[in-house]
Amino acid sequence: MAVAAVLALSTLAVAAAADRPNIIFVMADDLGYGDLGCYGQELIATPRLDQMAAEGMRFTQFYAGASVCAPSRAVLMTGQHTGHVSVRGNASKEIQRLGDDDVTVGAVLQDAGYDTALIGKWGLGEADTTSHPNDKGFDHFFGFTNQTQAHNYYPVYLWRQRVQVPLRNEVQVAKRAGSNYHGGYAIKRVDYSHDLFFDDALAWISEPRDEPFFLYLSPTIPHANNEATNDLGDGQEVPDYGDYADRDWPTPAKGQAAMISRLDRDVGRLLDRLAELGLDENTIVFFTSDNGPHDEGGFDIRRFRPAGPLRGIKRDLYEGGIREPLIARWPGRIPAGTVNDHIGYFGDVLATCADLAGVEPPAGLDSISMVPTLLGEADATQAKHDYLYWEFYEQGGKQAIRRGDWKLVRRGLFEGPLELYNLADDIGETTNLIAEHPAVAAELEELMQAAHRPDPRWQVRGTPPPPPPPPPAAQ
Repeated sequence: MAVAAVLALSTLAVAAAADRPNIIFVMADDLGYGDLGCYGQELIATPRLDQMAAEGMRFTQFYAGASVCAPSRAVLMTGQHTGHVSVRGNASKEIQRLGDDDVTVGAVLQDAGYDTALIGKWGLGEADTTSHPNDKGFDHFFGFTNQTQAHNYYPVYLWRQRVQVPLRNEVQVAKRAGSNYHGGYAIKRVDYSHDLFFDDALAWISEPRDEPFFLYLSPTIPHANNEATNDLGDGQEVPDYGDYADRDWPTPAKGQAAMISRLDRDVGRLLDRLAELGLDENTIVFFTSDNGPHDEGGFDIRRFRPAGPLRGIKRDLYEGGIREPLIARWPGRIPAGTVNDHIGYFGDVLATCADLAGVEPPAGLDSISMVPTLLGEADATQAKHDYLYWEFYEQGGKQAIRRGDWKLVRRGLFEGPLELYNLADDIGETTNLIAEHPAVAAELEELMQAAHRPDPRWQVRGTPPPPPPPPPAAQ
């Protein structure tokens, strides 16, 4: 429907939802803490997200649910950390799916009377399971169910609800043994999935409705197409390099920058549409990323320093693998131009959205509402976690726990060397203080072990690699 046709109709939605905001949660894929201008990036232009931060609140100590895709998204959806959540890793579709008893943020808001949509990447249940988005609280779904298929920005189809929508692309099966078209790349590129996602999102929020809405918008930018990287040496699939076409950079670097700027442009389109519809002041918009930056796709991460001052990248439980940008904007409600050091994580999204909707979240979750912080209320009114916890099953397993400024990292799951850092003094995790503070480490290790609830489906894979080097000193 054209924008002009819905402007008058949107008045009803604004009035009906005046006491409960619309909620939009935009989550990039493999975007690092340092990939945005407002977080220190100097080579990649992100003017609209920088503007969003200037008009809202920018968080400096917000964490993903995990250091890879599926468990991070499961934490986001269920409000349970990786020691409790049903999906704890990237794995086969038999176990990489939410349980029948898992209640998602979509379901909570759906029950509260919200229209709900997921557009983009799901990765928590296939169409032939009971963990499809339509079974997990989303009225509308358009995108990828399969996260390996989502590597390819030019697939042969996308899902709309449970129906395959054919696209005009043609896909080459990757050379990797055991792969199928899901793990391939396009040899005829016509329909770019990212563009289709934002077009669908703009159309969906423009629909006239009597109730508030919740949009979980999950684009795949800037994740690399790993299969294209293997065969072609360049996994940064983007229609054009835009302003970076003439840079004296390798093509993977141009592609990485162009993908991030394209995402920035489209978040701007989303905000502009809200203003056109008269929904701007009654819609809270969040922007974040699912885990730390990748080193895939053939580009050298030293050029952009996507983790900023943080150590590690995707698959690490050092800060670079899990600390993420978070920007929240709600004109007239969230104080503009504020920077906040509240310590929160993906699990808090469920309680926060329930609070915004005026309903209670399910009991027994690892989730705390961040609404007092978002509204700029006194720090004393904001509940806080005693600690945040992560576990990881690849590369021999890893664990991490943060309590206050102290963070304990174990390279190995349930056993292995421990490292202790004080993040207040050492954001780059360069100095292991375990010898100086054994009592602190012992207390955190005890909490770390208590945070894990055994699940026989999840077993450690591989052997630990050497630890990543600390981040380079700022130039």
